[in-house]
Amino acid sequence: MKTALSIAGTDPSGGAGIQADLKTMTMNGVFAMSAITALVAQNTTGVREIVEIAPEFLRQQIDAVFEDIVPDAVKIGMVPSSSLIEATAERLSFYQAKNVVVDPVMVATSGDRLILKEAVDTLKSRLFPLAAVVTPNIPEAEILSGMTIRSRAEIEAAARHISDACGCAVLLKGGHKVSDANDFLYAGGTGKWFCGTRIDNPNTHGTGCTLSSAVAANLAKEFDLTESIGRAKAYLSGALGAMLDLGRGRGPMQHNFNLTGEFAEEKEEQHENKTSI
Repeated sequence: MKTALSIAGTDPSGGAGIQADLKTMTMNGVFAMSAITALVAQNTTGVREIVEIAPEFLRQQIDAVFEDIVPDAVKIGMVPSSSLIEATAERLSFYQAKNVVVDPVMVATSGDRLILKEAVDTLKSRLFPLAAVVTPNIPEAEILSGMTIRSRAEIEAAARHISDACGCAVLLKGGHKVSDANDFLYAGGTGKWFCGTRIDNPNTHGTGCTLSSAVAANLAKEFDLTESIGRAKAYLSGALGAMLDLGRGRGPMQHNFNLTGEFAEEKEEQHENKTSI
């Protein structure tokens, strides 16, 4: 069985962060593992507090994984400080990690900042060059490129700028009032649009975590980058399309929308009651 490691922060409400990554990787057919960068007290309404893990303990977590079950892919999410970014980059370089997907998490869906401003340059210089692909959304891409993004042409220009500056493929995600659910990949000097249909679902907590984890899982299974992105977008659409409605804020998606088998079944009378209502 193929394996994937998530290096990210937590979400006790289960919709984003490590929790979303593990669900996504499992549903995309790989054995999921984790190394925690920060303990985040958050839910669908916002972030309450962030407690960073000590860099040495993050190194120990990464070592524990690579020394025993070598990941076929690595997804990197929230890494809130320069010291944690340096620790992550050093260990991944040491182990020559492959199929690294970097989701440059800077701001939560709720609007709360998740990375120190001074850590952004470290992220670009230390982690991006290790990546098979970096997956910023439009607000993140504006920070990374220093550009204003208001059109499809500006999406293409920003992705090209980040790729050229940091030496990595860039999947710049639309969806922030620019290109519906269309994402643009710039890799190896060429660009490609991935078109999707916007799903009218306000519950989008953890979409970035989910997409990047699905890309990593598919890279682990030896799909190429283009195939991995296409499969990841299809999975994300299914999770959003299930129209789960939980929480008092922007709720989570239904990561297990495609889960089947006897252990996933609800109690029979519960199912009957729901269908009869």
